[in-house]
Amino acid sequence: MTPHNASDDSRGDSRWSDLDRPPLNAAALRRALVREGSLYREVEVVRRTGSTNSDLAARAVAGQADEGAVLVAEEQTAGKGRLDRRWTAPPRSGLFFSVLLRPAQVPVARWGWLPLLTGVAVASGLARVAGVDTALKWPNDLLVTVGGEERKAGGILAERAGEDGVVIGVGINVTLRADELPVPQAGSLALAGAVATDRDPLLRAVLRALEDWYGRWRAAGGDPAACGLQETYAAGCATLGRAVRAELPGERAIVGEAVAVDGDGRLVIATGEGVQEPVGAGDIVHLRPA
Repeated sequence: MTPHNASDDSRGDSRWSDLDRPPLNAAALRRALVREGSLYREVEVVRRTGSTNSDLAARAVAGQADEGAVLVAEEQTAGKGRLDRRWTAPPRSGLFFSVLLRPAQVPVARWGWLPLLTGVAVASGLARVAGVDTALKWPNDLLVTVGGEERKAGGILAERAGEDGVVIGVGINVTLRADELPVPQAGSLALAGAVATDRDPLLRAVLRALEDWYGRWRAAGGDPAACGLQETYAAGCATLGRAVRAELPGERAIVGEAVAVDGDGRLVIATGEGVQEPVGAGDIVHLRPA
């Protein structure tokens, strides 16, 4: 699907139709993020597209995007979650963006840390600006507390783009109201009591935190312990210390306690039989509160 430019107002749903949700300021974002020595080479904001991940991955494969390209959409009509799930939200109600990374100096075996690294960056950026306590559900969900309940307010999806590229996609519900939630278990920063929901500073904070963590991880050759990523992720991970059910490919499931995230970014589950089983991919269900 072809992206429509952020200033294209020919559709009748004027960009000013919801004054609580002003459009992002693309020029200000570029001034703040694209500078000498920065990771970020370009920041583009489009009005509407199917999926920023699909669009940016296609550009990367065609050689039309450099590392540090950022694509942001005010509205995604076919946003992608894990396991081919769809992610949709009202226009300008959240942050929906993708970043192209090319971690050439890091062994491919360690690239599995990229969604976890992004989770740490998103959580720290949001905490700084929105003042919301966020937690990470392994491997890539962002949780907030709404009315004493843990709810998903965001997600991360990493996809390979050609031989040397990874596109990291992030979706965060910012101002979603209760009557707009796609499912009852969803949440948003506003519903979690955010002190600020202006998306411009939120996006800047998240992208700066991502640049910082990515730089540290890359300088350490992707070693998650050496750069502090493994410890920081574990400290913010709501999955650890809980009873969980891992629903694995092939309709297999493991039930036990999530006890660690190992050096490869896998979740280690201690089962009732006394076995510690690392899980690299699957759906994790939290069975009891932390």
